[in-house]
Amino acid sequence: MKLPIYLDYQATTPLDPRVLEAMLPYFTEHFGNAASRSHPFGWTAEQAVEKARGQIAELIGASPKEIVFTSGSTEAINLALKGAAEMYSDKGKHIVTSEVEHKAVLDTCKHLEQIGYEVTYLKPTKTGRVTRAMVEAALRPDTILVALLWANNEVGTLNPIREIGDLCHAKGVLFFTDATQAVGKVPVDVEADHVDLLCLSGHKLYGPKGIGCLYVRRKNPRVRLVAQMDGGGHERGMRSGTLNVPGIVGLGKACELCRVDFEKDTAHTKALRDEFEKRIFAALDHVALNGDPDHRLPNNSNLSFAYVEGESMIMGIKDIAVSSGSACTSASLEPSHVLRAMGVGDELAHSSIRFGFGRFSKREDVDFAVDQVVKAVKRLRELSPLYEMVQEGIDLSTVNWQGGH
Repeated sequence: MKLPIYLDYQATTPLDPRVLEAMLPYFTEHFGNAASRSHPFGWTAEQAVEKARGQIAELIGASPKEIVFTSGSTEAINLALKGAAEMYSDKGKHIVTSEVEHKAVLDTCKHLEQIGYEVTYLKPTKTGRVTRAMVEAALRPDTILVALLWANNEVGTLNPIREIGDLCHAKGVLFFTDATQAVGKVPVDVEADHVDLLCLSGHKLYGPKGIGCLYVRRKNPRVRLVAQMDGGGHERGMRSGTLNVPGIVGLGKACELCRVDFEKDTAHTKALRDEFEKRIFAALDHVALNGDPDHRLPNNSNLSFAYVEGESMIMGIKDIAVSSGSACTSASLEPSHVLRAMGVGDELAHSSIRFGFGRFSKREDVDFAVDQVVKAVKRLRELSPLYEMVQEGIDLSTVNWQGGH
C-alpha cells in the first residue's frame, strides 16, 4: 500500500484521469479564446465551453443558458448573495441563512450586514439540519433571499432542500443553495427542488481546481443579479473575464462522469463509509457520530473520540490524510463553528475528525484506517484518563456514547 492514504474527499478530490484527458488538448492544440468570434481558434474554444454548459446543466436539471462560470464556489457565492442583495434591495434587505453554513456564505453575509442588510442566522437541530418550519418562522415581508447549504461540508448533513425551496417559491423569496458538497453525491434537480441559485465547484467532484459555476434561474421566476466583476460583459454580463477553457472542459467532463457513474460511486463510497464506522464503533467505546444518521452524504463520516484531542489524533495517524474541520478553517485552533452550532461541547468538538471516502478509495484503505485509528485512540487515551478531564470541570454526562448517536 502506498502511504499516506487519502480520506479527505470533502476537502478536495483527485482529478479523474478521464477529466485530464479531456482537458489536455485545450492547453496546447485548441488554445483559442472563447470570446474570439472572428476565427476558428475562438470558435473551437466556444464550442467546448458550450458543450460543458450542457454537461453541467444535465447533471443538475438546468438549461445550459442558466450556467455562469466562475473560479469556484466561493466566487459563485459572492456573486449570488451580493448580486441578489443589490438587485432586490428595493424589495427588502433581509436575508435568511444558518449558523452552519460554509465560511464563504457566513463571511459574505457579514459583509452585507456591514452595508445595511439584516441577516437571520438559523440555529440547526442537534444533527445539523435546518427545517422548513425554521425557515418559515424566519421569513418576513422584506425577506429577499434564503441561503442554505444542501450538504454540510463538515458533518455531511443534508437539508430538506425541496421542502424549503417549495416554501420559498410560495412566498416569493429567492432560494440559493450551496451545493458544492452535494452535486455528484446526491440527486440534484433545480426544477423539482425549486432552487433559484446554486453553486458547485470542480475540485469537489473529480474535476480541476479554480473552476466552478453558478446556476441562475431564467424563468418562473427570472433571477437577475448585479455583476460583482466588471469588464467585457462575459457570461451574459454577470461575470466578466476571459474564460478558463481547459478548466471549463474539465468541469463539464467531471459532471458528465458524475451523472453516468452516480449509482456506482454512491454505492461504493457508502459501503466503505459504513464498513469503517461499523468497525470503529465495534472496536472503541466513547465514540460519537456528528451529523444526521439518516440524512447525510454517503461518503462522509465525522466522529468525535472522547478523551482524545483532535490535533494529537491527526498526528497519531499521520499516514492518513483527514481533517479536523473544513479545509478552509483547519488552520484555526478554534472549535468547529458547525459543531458548536449543533450544541457539541468544545471538548468533544476538539476531538472530532472528518473522514471522507471517494471514487478512488479502496477496501484496504478502510482496513488500514481502522487499524491506525483504533491504535492511536487507545494510545492517546492512556495519556489522558477520565479523572484529569473531571478535574478540568468537563461535563460529559449529556453525551450518549453507546452506539455512537
